[in-house]
Formats: sequence, structure tokens, C-alpha cells
Amino acid sequence: MEPEILSIELIKPSSPTPLHLKTHKLCFLDQYRNHAYFPMVFFYPVTHDTNLNLSNETNIAQIVSVRLQLLKQSLPETLSRFYPFAGKIKDNLSIDCNDEGIYFTEARFKSPLKEFFNQQNFSCLTYKFVPFDAKELGGSISGLHVAKIQVTSFACGGIVICACLSHLFADGATLCSFLKCWVATACKNNEQRICPNNDASCLFPQNEAYPKEGTWLAMCPRFFGHGRFVTRRFVFDAKAIATIRAKASSSTRVQNPTPTRVEAVSALFSKGVMAAFKAKHGSHKTTLLTHSVNLRNKAKSILSEYSMGNIVWNANALCTNEEAELDLEGLVCKLREAMMKINGDFVKSLLGDEGFLNLCQAIKDENGVCSKAKERINFSSWCNFGLYDIDFGWGKPMWVSVIGLDGKLPYFSSTIILLDTRFGDGIEAWVYLLEEDMNTLELDKELLALATLDPCPLW
Repeated sequence: MEPEILSIELIKPSSPTPLHLKTHKLCFLDQYRNHAYFPMVFFYPVTHDTNLNLSNETNIAQIVSVRLQLLKQSLPETLSRFYPFAGKIKDNLSIDCNDEGIYFTEARFKSPLKEFFNQQNFSCLTYKFVPFDAKELGGSISGLHVAKIQVTSFACGGIVICACLSHLFADGATLCSFLKCWVATACKNNEQRICPNNDASCLFPQNEAYPKEGTWLAMCPRFFGHGRFVTRRFVFDAKAIATIRAKASSSTRVQNPTPTRVEAVSALFSKGVMAAFKAKHGSHKTTLLTHSVNLRNKAKSILSEYSMGNIVWNANALCTNEEAELDLEGLVCKLREAMMKINGDFVKSLLGDEGFLNLCQAIKDENGVCSKAKERINFSSWCNFGLYDIDFGWGKPMWVSVIGLDGKLPYFSSTIILLDTRFGDGIEAWVYLLEEDMNTLELDKELLALATLDPCPLW
């Protein structure tokens, strides 16, 4: 089942970018990243308007047409505020804000949305909603568009919106801010229209002396898996989350406050994935647990909620051979200790004349722990982003996802992305592992007693 591409067009900002803003400089936090498009995918059901005859194909086509026009008409004004999104990657240090526009692809499935969800492995099929070449990795990045959008309609009238952004330019919080502004513009809600903050390049100015060995891609090859990566979704409801949090704080080792949803679930997966590694190797191998931390939340007096860029840094917890039997409480303690180090003082240390030197020390420290580890598990939390509030006027999304992987990749390592569930009280974990490791994790009794494996989002 492949979507039919109906049209591809460039949508330009409604007003030209001022000359003094034509070049958007990346900050030194961006220099840590490498280009790769990361997507957010939003599934919207058919309209709830009971006055419409949804059995009539003409009515369904009209619904889809009206929605597409609303998206297209509200996008130019949104791009005027988020002008780098309409530009191209110039090099590893800047974005050419040339107002060329953002690629907007319209696609269609001839089958109903429900039929898509009846697929045996629909989580891996979500890549079909990613705009044409946004799935590509590697190669020259100069001249690539910063962002891309694809809107796919179904025979039933359902719509899927996929927005992709280059990780070289910004993080998930930046893409979420753009989407919220797009929604506010579409709904003519002037009070909710976000004004992005582009001060990151001033607070954390890029530096030509940035160490080449200090990028994510340069530090990760030792952890790249060789083989077939697969994706599975583990969904935890509110009751399961409460159980994990209680287990994770059942001893005096975990001090107040009670572990958060993210801390508890991250610790549970750390335990399960490390057990899978041990089963493969025959013994425990030193494992690095890496959790991305949003710096905006750590220094609100310095950074805006709408600061653009990769305003994140890694918290690293090393689990050595001596700690092979770490339980849930112990892993919560290690993760919490690591994440607490990425605090307001850390952000302040990156400012001013000493900022770049302190960043280089942080890179050196990360390289140091990387050199001691044989395995690595990467965590990224998109919880509390408000993704289920992305409502363009026809209702909230029925499901928000990333994309699944199923096959060989030029470079990838064990990764877990955490998202809110539809009602906000659970967690949906997208787990990317080598097939051998996933086969073991899928048999983890503790995990399966708490999570539902790959449930259909329709229920």
C-alpha cells in the first residue's frame, strides 16, 4: 500500500525576510548535531460533523479540500515568523533564509484510514507519510531544505500531517513551537501566535574552533549497530505508570520527589535493554545511558520556552561491570543524578567568554564516558510538548507518532523516544533496537506485565 503523490509545491512566507536576517547563524549547541530529518506525524480522523453525509465521496473530497486549503493559506504567515524554516542549509554553520519556501507535498491513500491501522506492522509503515526525499540520510547537506511537510488524505476523509525538520537546525521543542503557531494562525487566534526567539546564536555563539571529534556523529560510531533495526511501540497507561513509579521509589535509595513518568519508564527500559545486551554477549557490558535534557526548562531567566535551536544537552549515566545487577531503584538514581547535573548553573557556564571552553570540557567529559562503554542507550522525551493540542479546527489528533524503522541503516544506535499518550497520563515508547536485541526485549516479563506491545491506536 503506497500513497499516491498528488502535488508538490513550494509555499513561501507571506512577507520577505529582512536583509539583516537573511543568514541565520547556528549556535555552538547546533554544531554538536548532524543533519537528519526528524518527523512528527499527526493522525486526524474524519470530521465529527453529523450533518455531513460521509458516505458520499463528493462530501469527503470537499472536507479534505477545505482542510488542505486552510493548511496552505495559514502556512505563509507562519513561515514569516519562523523564516529559517523556509530557507536552505548553507553549510554546517548557517541557514540561508532565502524565502524559497517550504516543500508541501499532498498525497492520498485510496483506502480508509482504518484499513491502514489494520496492517500487521503499521508502526513501521508510518515512514510512508514522510515527504519524498526527507527519508534520505548522508550525502551533501548544502542546499537541502530546512523543513518539509506532507499531508496525506484517506478515502474516509481522515488526514495525516507529517512535519520534518533538520536536526542540524533545531530540536523537537522548536518544531513543536512552529506547529503551535501554525495552528493559532489557522484558527485566527492572535493571542496564541508564538513569537520565536532567535537569540541562541548570541548566547551560544558558534566557534570555528569547535572540535570535529565533538559532534554526535563523530562520538557514536563505536555504538552503531550492524544489522537490521526494528521498531516496536510499548504503551503504558496511567495505572501502569503509577505502578512503575511506586516500584522505583520503594526503597530509601530514591529520595523525594517520587520519580517522574519519564524517569521511571527510562529506568525500566534501561534494565530491560541491558538484560537483552547481556543475553547477547553472555555477560554484562558497560553501558552508557544517555538522556537528552531540554535546557529551556533549566534556565527560564535566560532562555525562552520558544528559543529556536538545539537547546538540549546530554545527561550521561555509566553502568559498569560492577553494577551488572542494578535494579529499578538504582537506575532511577543514576539517571536522576546525571540529569540533575544539566541544570541552570550548567546553562550559565555556557554563557560569556568562558562558555565555549566549558562546552569543550563537557564534550571532553562525554567522550571520556563514551570510551569506557561498550553499549549505549539513547533516550529522548517528547512528553509534555502538548502534541495532542495541535488542533487546526477539526479536532485534536487521534494519534501522534514518530516513524518506524525496519531494515539496515548506515548509522544508528539503540534509541528510545518517549511520547505522551492521547489523554496525557500515559507514555508511548518508540523503541529502536537491533532485531536480535528486540527479540529478547519482547520476552521481558516485567515489561510486558506493564506495557501493551504495539496496540492499534484506534482503541
